Amino acid sequence: MYLNTATLLVVFYLNSIVSPVFTIRNVTLTIEPGTAVARGTNVTVRCNAVISSSGGEALSREYTIYKDSMKVYTKTSSTAEDLLYPLPDVRVSNTGKYKCEINIEGKQQASEVKKLTVTGLSKPVLHTPNVVVSEQGEVTATCRAPGETGSIYFYFYEDSNVILENQASSNLLETRFHLSRPGIHKIHCTYSVFVMPEVLNSEKSNTVTVSVQELNIAPVMKIFPQSKIYEGDHLTITCSINTSLQSSESVHLYLSQGTQLLSTAATKVNHSLVALVTDPGEFECRAEIGNVAKVSTEKISVTELFSAPTLTMSPAEVFQREYMTLTCKSESYAAERLNRRELTYTLEPPENLLVSRSAGVFTGKALPYDFNYTCVARARGIVKRSETLTVRPKVSVSTPKISVVGRAVLGQPFKILCQSDTGSLPINYTLLKDNAQLSTTSVKQPFEQALFTVTINESDEINKYVCAAKNNHRGHLLSKKINATVIVPLSRASLTVIPTLTEISEGDHLYLICGIKGTPPITFKWYRLGNRQPLLTNTSNINTMDYQVHRLSKEHSGTYYCEAINHANTVVRSEMVTIEVHLALWKKALIGGFCLLVVSVLVVVLVLYFKSKRGKREAAAELSVKPSSPKSDDSLTVNLTHNTEVYKAATDAAPLYDGMEGRATNGTRDSVASLPADISNRSSYSIPATV
Repeated sequence: MYLNTATLLVVFYLNSIVSPVFTIRNVTLTIEPGTAVARGTNVTVRCNAVISSSGGEALSREYTIYKDSMKVYTKTSSTAEDLLYPLPDVRVSNTGKYKCEINIEGKQQASEVKKLTVTGLSKPVLHTPNVVVSEQGEVTATCRAPGETGSIYFYFYEDSNVILENQASSNLLETRFHLSRPGIHKIHCTYSVFVMPEVLNSEKSNTVTVSVQELNIAPVMKIFPQSKIYEGDHLTITCSINTSLQSSESVHLYLSQGTQLLSTAATKVNHSLVALVTDPGEFECRAEIGNVAKVSTEKISVTELFSAPTLTMSPAEVFQREYMTLTCKSESYAAERLNRRELTYTLEPPENLLVSRSAGVFTGKALPYDFNYTCVARARGIVKRSETLTVRPKVSVSTPKISVVGRAVLGQPFKILCQSDTGSLPINYTLLKDNAQLSTTSVKQPFEQALFTVTINESDEINKYVCAAKNNHRGHLLSKKINATVIVPLSRASLTVIPTLTEISEGDHLYLICGIKGTPPITFKWYRLGNRQPLLTNTSNINTMDYQVHRLSKEHSGTYYCEAINHANTVVRSEMVTIEVHLALWKKALIGGFCLLVVSVLVVVLVLYFKSKRGKREAAAELSVKPSSPKSDDSLTVNLTHNTEVYKAATDAAPLYDGMEGRATNGTRDSVASLPADISNRSSYSIPATV
């Protein structure tokens, strides 16, 4: 155990000697003498690292300097001294962002970024070995940026115009270029250094004067004839060169008219053509040697032999299959060169179906469709065409149709439409009534319509309207008479009740018949007073319709009315009818029977009562009256007679039930007679006896 502990201590001691413990505390980068310096300053980039370690020996340090994230310098050092990265005689290309990074045994740490800005560019220097060149020669020029480094672009100028630009891998650029014209040329150069993301431009260089000497070379062009050239004349043109130049380079000649190249040759060009007034009147003879070109131009004036023809039509407007005349004519011609009889005219295309009546005059019927005509005039080999004339024959108007827009309502304004299926615009439409003109309108656009507003007061008045259409010199075309249904607004609404009001009883079948005067279809609605919603809504093609109620009850009593509306959109209402549902017949019979029973019982009671009273009186009379008295017999006879009359009167006072309800209405059923007051208001009835 003691041996293992000793071994570990020895290993730890050896490790502490071989690999000391350290930490990188800080890395700092500084730029001396400053971060903003002028061109030519000696600059030092200093990297300082503060490191703490457990050993006394210096650690091996690897320093790396970065510029704009690119590695520019690396050095390994075993001392604690600062790393110095010198930048002698700095240029603007040294401008950038610098950073220092240190690496010790795999442990790394970097400094903060510092930016170095260098200002000022050196003045460029331009040099040309040859200041005099021939017109076809080249100028050699060298532009130098003294002391500058980095990515440099050079620019060469003649006055303010750029001749050439290019990038160089060093601080100078040598190039060659041509100067375009003879004479004195002033040349200078500039350069630009790219320091991303900026571009720094230098000032102008010195100016160099270069003289360009003209070549002794001149093209010569001749045209025959030279004056009074007419259309159709044959022209001969020559193009040659006049020079005393002794050159190893060959000469090329080009003859052109406008943009058309006519001919080319080495020493001389000969070309012939027919003069045309429509061709460009300028010819060019061009001589080229190397990159030098010399030009000679000539203009000619060609007199027109005859003018381009014009094509006209008469009449100005023509209808399908009507006769027309096309006239083709050249308004002017060179009388000193051309006889008018030499001019001939034809129509294209050949299938035009028109006949030539005289020089330039063609007649025939217009086709039923659009057709393009072109006139061709010819004389002495010259051919000229007129502008295309498109003949669009008009279509005669067809027989118009007359109709009502929407609905014709009696007494209300409505519109009548007059329209033809075919016909070229404009079309004049006229509305007539009984052959009298009422109004005329002209339809000039496809979307327009011929509409007339009228009002009629009688239904048969609608059949008196017709319309006429016209779009040409012919007469009007008349339509048929208008055929339309006239809607008569509703009126005279009535509500009929079946059965009659006096006969309506419970259990009956009720019919409420709404009648109206007006044009169907008619929409009927039945209402009960107090309800906003209709009981029934229905549409009919006749003028009457009913609303039925099955098995009437007392709840159906109320006030009813009907409303009606048709396409005239006017609502009419009937008078209100009050319906009262009476008791059913069996109920009336039951009540009548009960009343009869009560009366009968009452009569029997009265009769029994009267008999009882009479019996008592008779007994008393027998006791009190003497047998010899005749007056007693007379009194008894009077009492019996009186009682018989009272019974009969009581019986007559309660008649049998006659089937009629016990309620009086205006002009309806009779009332059932009531019981007499002297019977119905008391419980007993007696007749005093006469003694």
